[in-house]
Amino acid sequence: MLIAGNWKMFKGPAATRAFAAAFEPPAGVEVVVAPPFVSLAAAVESGLTTFAQNVHWEPEGAYTGEISAPMLLGLGVAGSLVGHSERRQYFGESDEGVARRAKAALAAGLRVIACVGETLAEREAGKTEQVLRRQVSVLEPNERLVVAYEPVWAIGTGLTATPETAQEAHAFVKSLLDAPVIYGGSVKPDNAAALMAQPDVDGALVGGASLDIESFASICTAAARSHS
Repeated sequence: MLIAGNWKMFKGPAATRAFAAAFEPPAGVEVVVAPPFVSLAAAVESGLTTFAQNVHWEPEGAYTGEISAPMLLGLGVAGSLVGHSERRQYFGESDEGVARRAKAALAAGLRVIACVGETLAEREAGKTEQVLRRQVSVLEPNERLVVAYEPVWAIGTGLTATPETAQEAHAFVKSLLDAPVIYGGSVKPDNAAALMAQPDVDGALVGGASLDIESFASICTAAARSHS
């Protein structure tokens, strides 16, 4: 069971240190946090298993605003998210770019959580499997790769896929690629246990609820109990 907290554009270094000092992950679950780039060093130094929120495919070069896998490794960062729906939606990241980022990060020795998922319009049009097949097809099997299924319609909206819907999507992704699949999409303490109980749900990518220590700890505990 892997629980990853995506802090998005929240928590600077001081807030990160305060969180780390107060947070005690429960036994039986692996917990990672993905803070903003400015807080990576603080998270690592505080003893948290730390992922970046994105990583570039080149080791260095004229890519203003980007960060490379060797730079992250030099900080002690363990892995990175790639292809989060917000990166795709707001910054135009493509399946090809996501694949290049994932491949370079994995080759450098980072772990990767690659995000996939359909929009509400795609789901209503019956294209969920088509979209997932397209997004997953560019990823190559790797022991350090985890896929995060995040239905875009359930991110920051308060909507959540039912446990049965999540299970169906996770099983489909696993039929395409041999990798653990975690669920992301408005995961909260009150729905975490039901989601984690599904046989093909291997953890969660938690957004807003990961910013609050009590909420995040509750989700982590639910995950630990579900496979104990």
